[in-house]
Amino acid sequence: MTAITAANVLVIATNGFEQSELEFPRDQLRAKGATVHVATLDGQSIKGWEGTDWGRDAEADLKIADAKASDYDALVIPGGQINPDLLRVEESVLSLVKDFHNSGKVIAAVCHGPWVLVEAGVAKGRDMTSFHSIKTDVINAGANWQDAEVVTDKGIITSRKPDDLKAFVSKIVEEIEEGEHSRKAA
Repeated sequence: MTAITAANVLVIATNGFEQSELEFPRDQLRAKGATVHVATLDGQSIKGWEGTDWGRDAEADLKIADAKASDYDALVIPGGQINPDLLRVEESVLSLVKDFHNSGKVIAAVCHGPWVLVEAGVAKGRDMTSFHSIKTDVINAGANWQDAEVVTDKGIITSRKPDDLKAFVSKIVEEIEEGEHSRKAA
């Protein structure tokens, strides 16, 4: 068990992340006392997507390729359509997700973020949700898709959209404080 005030959380994203889906969890988890790092593909700041246009920049702390699951208690994958579509084709991202999964650490993905979980091979047999437009992708990956604001299955947390972020963050805190979760390796 890890108190949220002692937790280390990693957010992975690239340009085109849904603005609120990175900022809200990052800021709320920090406000609750967690240390939160943002990792990007090149270790540089990234630009969000808000509404129908580009949004604000988010500062990066490190490159995704340099991040180690052993340094963190949880992984957060924001959505937006662009961000997870770009992340899911990067071997460094998939390897990191598998490392978090295989070590039983919390993984949280919102909106289109579950695309990354699908590509990493960790969706099969899981209860999950996502943005409705990727429901079929999640089902085809073998997950039991549910239309709920937050769905948790052995420390893997998924949510549908920005309206679900408050429940999403609450569940992240709860799952971190529960500790590591026993899962089959991906």
